[in-house]
Formats: sequence, structure tokens, C-alpha cells
Amino acid sequence: MTLDLPVIFAILMGTAIFAYVVLDGYDLGVGMLLPAAESREQDVMVSSIGPFWDANETWLVLGIGLLLVAFPAAHGIVLTALYLPVVAMLIGLMLRGVAFEFRMKAEGWHRELWNWLFWFGSFLASLAQGLMLGSYITGFESGVGYFLFALVVAGGVCGGYVLLGATWLIWRTEGALQKKAIGWTRWGLLWVALGVALVSLGTPLASETVRAKWFDLPRMLPLMLLPLASAAAWLWIWRLTRRLRKGEAVPDWSPFSGAVAIYLVAFTGLAYSLFPFVVMDRMTIWEAAAHPSSLKVVLIGALIVLPFIVGYTIYSYWVFRGKASAKLYE
Repeated sequence: MTLDLPVIFAILMGTAIFAYVVLDGYDLGVGMLLPAAESREQDVMVSSIGPFWDANETWLVLGIGLLLVAFPAAHGIVLTALYLPVVAMLIGLMLRGVAFEFRMKAEGWHRELWNWLFWFGSFLASLAQGLMLGSYITGFESGVGYFLFALVVAGGVCGGYVLLGATWLIWRTEGALQKKAIGWTRWGLLWVALGVALVSLGTPLASETVRAKWFDLPRMLPLMLLPLASAAAWLWIWRLTRRLRKGEAVPDWSPFSGAVAIYLVAFTGLAYSLFPFVVMDRMTIWEAAAHPSSLKVVLIGALIVLPFIVGYTIYSYWVFRGKASAKLYE
């Protein structure tokens, strides 16, 4: 049996992007929540993501790298169409990196300035990623309506990252900051619910291909399990936060796992909507794929590199497990 290499690389690329969205999503969310905390709490928040945030971006590099080497015909189309939001995302990520280091050494109003730049870099990167996703779903169509749709998607992505960041803080902090994170989680849940509802309604209107896939009987009946699963995860997090507010014993990691579940369901639905296109309605993964001989060589390299990335990720999270401390970088 011959391997369908384009499908394998599509799965690898999707996995890398999902890992990036979840792992870098929570630290982008923490960055966007930074202004809502007090100075001492801000130090704890930064410490909670400090050992991980730069390594989390490895998954973004891997995803884009796989797009380049496995689907070179689509790489130029995608990055050309998304040139401006990609530049905005890179500026945001660079601001975050600089602000993260400088805020540790700054004092007085200089420290506050770097805190705000850390927030702005996090927000800019999140907003740009949402705009990229919104444009990608519609096949890079131009027009006011498509731009407004991309803005709605961008708002949903920002809200989703805030939810991930807030649930991460529930897991990794304690005391007053954890109580604030519980409130931020409930606020993030409302934002996500609105964003998911608007995107779910808008996506079939923006793409005829997506509309045909989701509203075709009887194929749509099993697909209804996805929104039901998303709603169940949403309600589970809401109940967990209510129990945490009452002081009941709840595993601190459980709200974060619920947020990841929401993302997993949303990502599964998105993958179903897009497959087999790598450029929506224009180019399939087979049309965009590199020559099979090239894919075989790259696959061997990917299978060698991936265990190291996964192993390092697991090891770093194990070493820096437990509650964060404000003194981590002092």
C-alpha cells in the first residue's frame, strides 16, 4: 500500500499549527491580561510563561516550514496574500520578546512602559493571526464584507487566547491572582461563545464550499456532534469556575484542559471544512504538493526531528511544573 504523502504532510502541518495555537495561545492570552493585574501579580504572570513562551513558537516555525517544503506551490500564494498580517504578527512577536527581557531589568515608569508593550505585542500578534485565519477561510477574497468577516474571526481568536491564558493562570497561580483568573475565565468564555457563534454563522455565508459540506443531509447529522461537544466543554468550564469560586476542591488543571478541548473541537471542524484544499477553492493538497521523492526525504527528516521537539516540550513542562513564583527571574 502506497502512502498518500500529501495527506500525511497535511496532518503533520495541522498538528504543528494546533500545537502552536494551544501552547503559544495561552502565553499570548496571559500577555493580553497583563494590564488587568497589579504589579506584583504581573511578575507572577510573566514567570508562569517565562520558561515556555519562546519554545512554544517552535511549532509555528515547524508549521510554516512544512508548508514551504511540502506544498511549495501554495506557500507563495498564502504568504503573498497574507503579507501584511504576517508582518504585523512578526512585529508583535518581536515586541513581546524585547519587552519580556527589558521589563525584568527596568524600574519605575520604564517597567510600566515595557509591560504595555508586552500587552500590545501580544494583542497585535493575536489580532494578526485572527485576520490571517479569516482571510484564509474565504480563499483570500477581497471586499468589505470579507474584511469584516476576518475581523470577527480575529476577535474570536483574541477571545480564545484570553480564555487559554486565564485558565493557564488558574492552573499555575494561587491566591488573589488565581481568583482574578477565575473571573477572567468566565469573561473569556462569554467572548468565545460570541465569537464561535458569529464565526459559525458567518463561515457558511462566506464560503460556498463550507456551506455545502455542513448543510448536506444526511452528512450533516454526525457533524452536529462537534458543536454539541464544544457546548459541553464550555458548560464544563463554566461549572468548574463556579465551583472554584465557592472554594470547592477542583483540580487546577481542569479548566485549561476544557479550553484545549474547545480548541480541539473547533480545529477539527475547521479541518473538515477546509480539506482537501490548501488554498480554499483554488488548490488541493495534491496539486500543491512537492514531488514524491522530495516529500519522502522531508518525511524522514520530520520523523527524526519531531521526537526531539515533543520530548523537549514534555521535559520542560515537567521541570517547571507547579505554581509560578514572582522571584523566578530576579
